[in-house]
Amino acid sequence: MPNVFEKLRDALRGGGHVATIDTAMASPPPSPLAPVDLTNPAQVAAVMNIAARIGDILLSSGTPNADARAQIHTVTSSYGLHYCHIDITLNSIRLHTTIGTTTKQPVSVMRVVKSMDTNFSKLSEVDRLIRSIRSGATPPELAEKILDEISLSPPPHGPGLALLGWAAMGGGVSILFGGDLYMALTGAITAYLIMLVNGWLSRRELPYFFQCVLGGLLATIPAYIAYEIGGYFGLQFSPSLAIASGIVVLLAGLTLVQSLQDGMTGAPVTASARFFETLLNTGGIVAGVATGIQLSALVGPGLPPIQTGTVTPTFGSAIASITAGTIAVIGFALACYADKTALWVSGLTAAIGSITYYIVLLPAGVSSVFAAAVCAAMIGLAGGLLARRFMVPPLITAIAGVTPFLPGLSVYRGMYAVLNDQVVVGITNLGIAVGTALALAAGVTLGEWFARRIRRPQVMAPYHAFRAAGRVTFQQIRRAEQAARTRRQARPANRRGKQPQR
Repeated sequence: MPNVFEKLRDALRGGGHVATIDTAMASPPPSPLAPVDLTNPAQVAAVMNIAARIGDILLSSGTPNADARAQIHTVTSSYGLHYCHIDITLNSIRLHTTIGTTTKQPVSVMRVVKSMDTNFSKLSEVDRLIRSIRSGATPPELAEKILDEISLSPPPHGPGLALLGWAAMGGGVSILFGGDLYMALTGAITAYLIMLVNGWLSRRELPYFFQCVLGGLLATIPAYIAYEIGGYFGLQFSPSLAIASGIVVLLAGLTLVQSLQDGMTGAPVTASARFFETLLNTGGIVAGVATGIQLSALVGPGLPPIQTGTVTPTFGSAIASITAGTIAVIGFALACYADKTALWVSGLTAAIGSITYYIVLLPAGVSSVFAAAVCAAMIGLAGGLLARRFMVPPLITAIAGVTPFLPGLSVYRGMYAVLNDQVVVGITNLGIAVGTALALAAGVTLGEWFARRIRRPQVMAPYHAFRAAGRVTFQQIRRAEQAARTRRQARPANRRGKQPQR
């Protein structure tokens, strides 16, 4: 009986396009390119440095450790360096190998990723570079030149358009939470203001924790002003939803979902460090929001109590939420400098996930956490297949697709309850926030696993002989010493015209 993955693979072949990560994890390069002397430590180190620079861009864009490690190994093996240990721990990349035949010499390269910079344009360029290296079309000198151009090249559009993308995301998330056009305008202004100020502070190298504190403060100020203006003109306005949309914009730049993905794919040390970093920065957001709430109480009547009731979704509200979620994802991808193809593929992926969430799961009475998991799985599967079909890195659709479902409202509710001595309610909401993030990470990982099984080529394991040849053992050292001793003894005898003594 044919395998179910084989049936799906035949049905969804779509021109035979395969993602770079699929080829990296499934098969070796078709014809390894070895334009360097693999017994020369300098040339081997140069090849490893190219792979480490590629890994730097992958990790800074949010690529999980397992995928980054596989693609780094593809680069080294494409240049003939099959035996190479690769270790990635949080923001450090270490590559180690041994070269030589009789005499083994270790060669190591280390690179530190300076900061997380979600730049989808660089991610796409590096994806194309890896494909070119694997096909044997890019020698090391050209790869170094291309990496220099990628590092120095400006984004595909200016910061003004990126800020408009953040504004579109803030407005879309506000409608997603049940707001109207007035609230969407407030959310857009809030997101624009937060990212404008944080970008200015980032260029002056203020630690990101303090940027989160200020971002949380800025999330409350427009909400308070809009609440006062709405009250003066008799408009209905919920400041808690506007603040929650600002929190989602701030959470989109963090690595909460990525840290949980690392833990699920075999990198617990990196996952723990990223999770702690995310908790620390989330604490900064909470501190900033709490400061804003206290300031609003000092200068005026303060913000009203948070709305805790749930609204029963209707067909009209579901359509509005699907549209808003799609706009939010396209805005986020635009803010991260994605190209045109990645923009509409990400938007289509988000629409598929939102339809699953608002049309199928919520009307069926499914809990929000389980619905988030199923929705994320749909995003991982549909986004993975669409990304492979249109030659977009699947990571882009995965990161952008789950952005509207980040638990900003649960974080704000939990924080507000704790500040008002409602500890049980606060802990419950914070637990829901963590559970939602875990559900999103698990769903995306599972959906991407299915997409990879459907579209990945045949699995091969051709590196056992190379790994065995690269090992350094005492037996090899003893044999090498005996061979060197024999050569030294044979040299004087050969000079006298005599046979070497056995």
